Amino acid sequence: MRSLNSLKNTIVSVVSSAINIIISFVATKFFLSTLGEEYLGLNGLFSNILSILAIAELGFGSAITYSMYEPLANDNKEKIKSLLKFYKIVYYIITLVVLLIGLCFIPFLDVIVGESSIDLNITFLYLLFLFDLIASYTLTYKRSILYANQQTYIINAVHIGYLILMNIAQILVLVYTSNYVLYLIIKIVFRLLENIVLNIIANKLYPYINDKNIANLPKEDKEQILQKVKGLLLHKIGDAGITGSDNIIISSIFGIGKVGLYTNYITLTTGLNSVVTHIFSAITASVGNLLLEKNSEKSYNVYKTLLLFNYWIYTFATIGLVCLAEPLITIWIGSEYLLDFEFLVVLSLNFFISGMKHTCATFKNAAGVFYEDRYVPILEVLLNIVFSIIFAKYMGLSGVVVGTAISSLALFLYSYPIFVFKPLFGKSFSEYIKELLKYLALFLIIFVGMISLMKLINFSNFYVTTLIKLLIVLLVPNLVNFLIFYKTDEFKYYVSLIQNILKNKRHQNK
Repeated sequence: MRSLNSLKNTIVSVVSSAINIIISFVATKFFLSTLGEEYLGLNGLFSNILSILAIAELGFGSAITYSMYEPLANDNKEKIKSLLKFYKIVYYIITLVVLLIGLCFIPFLDVIVGESSIDLNITFLYLLFLFDLIASYTLTYKRSILYANQQTYIINAVHIGYLILMNIAQILVLVYTSNYVLYLIIKIVFRLLENIVLNIIANKLYPYINDKNIANLPKEDKEQILQKVKGLLLHKIGDAGITGSDNIIISSIFGIGKVGLYTNYITLTTGLNSVVTHIFSAITASVGNLLLEKNSEKSYNVYKTLLLFNYWIYTFATIGLVCLAEPLITIWIGSEYLLDFEFLVVLSLNFFISGMKHTCATFKNAAGVFYEDRYVPILEVLLNIVFSIIFAKYMGLSGVVVGTAISSLALFLYSYPIFVFKPLFGKSFSEYIKELLKYLALFLIIFVGMISLMKLINFSNFYVTTLIKLLIVLLVPNLVNFLIFYKTDEFKYYVSLIQNILKNKRHQNK
């Protein structure tokens, strides 16, 4: 059952992410052609500011989801109802706090945005972004039971519908009116509709959560959740600091127009990253269920299996990014939106480094390790800000990305080995580093080799060159990894999994 739910979640997550990527590309093209680069930069900047405001959520969602693993496994409906009641009250408070903190940013908007030729009221536009964030919290608390019960595929299926309908409506508005305000209002309306639909689904699947007489959550359970939230608060600050500070630094040093160019590349990395992030999010509940067995050796074997997948998919995605981003952007929105190749190389390396955290992060979240490493995200964001500003002065835009990559070392060299690897698997720091260095060395060999190979491919026809590069990207890194890993137990697990799926499908068709 655990494997089946993970598979369902994974398949729907991949489909959802693929659709999201396609829609993002199409929507950005229409956005740029109708509104221009500065509006795209403003879009990215305000989105990043609101990611900082999302700190007010404090990580209650993750803490509540973790707290539901055990009562769901034991069918403890009273405990689940009490958790959701507590979560509902918390979200009312969070919504009010987010609104109040968001309003406090208004006096500083002119400084943050800098010089701009946008003729609309910046404060009004910011308020629409703020209301969109508020809408994302409305009726959202019941999602947690779907996450915790390994039903992420339901959430992702609804999200696919939300993305398609919302973007169609937004594109029509851009084409026929070029009205940015209406464009933002549509997003708010569809955000509310998505939450309402998921609320209805949760009510139908778990009708007992609508009972009127629900006991308050016991004090000791609240204390356990609040302890995890204390740790998650600092994690939220760290995440927001990383995602939010880069655009603010770029806007302050290089201007809002540069943020627009940067955003185009981030659209690519976000799209690629979302595929894998959704896959790992989809299996977090299954890993949480696995950890309840308290079998460290079995957990470690699953960790190694996931780490191979993590490495393989990010090697392939990173090679695709560094080799195909330039022709893709040229076809997509035009060569005038390209940045220099040095920036692309640095961005790709950072993409791989940040991507390799998914395996440890999945076990960390599934095990509820939030409080123990609570100060690490603060260190990470401070490193990011300091090094991004320093390197930006010497390397330009690439330096901001270098600073972000350096800040990741706080997780890889301290948090994960000490708070995840050793406690959950009983393994040493040297074993952890050995695994990572093995994958890093293999990746760098493939990465450098592929860049060198791409330089040799240059036909007179741009599209022929791009097609040849695409075929090589699809073939070479996957073939190299296959030849290296096909005899390993981790690879054999995936072969066995695919065989079992095909076998079960044949039985069903008979």
